[in-house]
Amino acid sequence: MPRTAIRRLALAAALAVAATACSVTPEGGGSSPPPSDGGPQPVRLQLQWATQGQFAGYIAAVEQGFYAERGLDVQILEGGVDIVPQTVLAQGQADFAIAWVPKALASREQGAGITDVAQIFQRSGTYQVSFADRGIRTPADLRGKKVGNWGFGNEFELFAGMTQAGITPATDVTLVQQQFDMQALLNGEIDAAQAMSYNEYAQVLEATNPATGQLYQPSDFSIIDWNETGTAMLQDAIWAGTERLQDPAYQDITTRFIAGSIEGWAYCRDNPESCRDMVVAAGSTLGASHQLWQVNEVNKLIWPSPNGAGVIDEAAWAQTVQVARTAVNADGETVLTRDPDPEAYTNEYVQAALEQLRAEGVDVTGEGFQPIEVTLSPGGA
Repeated sequence: MPRTAIRRLALAAALAVAATACSVTPEGGGSSPPPSDGGPQPVRLQLQWATQGQFAGYIAAVEQGFYAERGLDVQILEGGVDIVPQTVLAQGQADFAIAWVPKALASREQGAGITDVAQIFQRSGTYQVSFADRGIRTPADLRGKKVGNWGFGNEFELFAGMTQAGITPATDVTLVQQQFDMQALLNGEIDAAQAMSYNEYAQVLEATNPATGQLYQPSDFSIIDWNETGTAMLQDAIWAGTERLQDPAYQDITTRFIAGSIEGWAYCRDNPESCRDMVVAAGSTLGASHQLWQVNEVNKLIWPSPNGAGVIDEAAWAQTVQVARTAVNADGETVLTRDPDPEAYTNEYVQAALEQLRAEGVDVTGEGFQPIEVTLSPGGA
């Protein structure tokens, strides 16, 4: 019998009353009450953005029953511009949240009781994109250019890269507040635009080149990848409530939630088209080819994970903190004013989750991972 069937039979016997139940909900609500009948534990997960391939692993964990098999009834809460996931978590309106590490650490420095319990993205997905004919191939080439950035704490890799190249962001470039799209770049209003590898970069490749009447090609653009400059910062992580981690019941839920989440991401690694379909069905406003691109590119940020998916690498954490403490924005501000305390992260629960998954035969390192080729359609349809 396949190991998946064996595992599910065993879990079904232990959790006979558990039923797969999950939804993607626009807004958060009150904290999850404990089950009153011995049934599955209600859990609320707050995302940091709208439903899209960036969160495919959590959606897959719901749809494939990975959470339910572990006795969890997970409700996914959508994010948005006006939703700060780590604040929702700290206020008790969610049980876990997905947030970028520097932003969450800034909230923690301001008093939010949150802890990184699983570092899902092992690499940064942030690019600075320009048309190839602008000659911008390194951070030093940004000098004298119109440089777009989103702000809201998304800009510090860019600012650190420029500072490292000897550019003073406040005086040596023209900073432009960029919308969460690529229109300013495509219209020639800025020379370089901030983009996520899994989202906005695809948007330029889904646009029509007026010179050819065909979609733009990667060769039409130059990319600065902050992973290659030494100024990358850790991004999507699972955050838990620090005080609640003193409760053995919540500790147990945290381990089970991480295990289900990592199994969901392993499923998306091995079944990107299936995860694309689940994201689209969950209500994504972006099209199928765009979502397949997203799932594929996000897989590159997670896999391979030689130490096990979700394990927080001390060197990457230290680099994130160093950039957060030293890189200044146009107002001369840094993300952090001091080093975070030791409770800011822990590998205790992810290691326990990985131990469970290995025992179940789940590949938690993805050492043989190979991305697929994705053909984008106009507008990402």
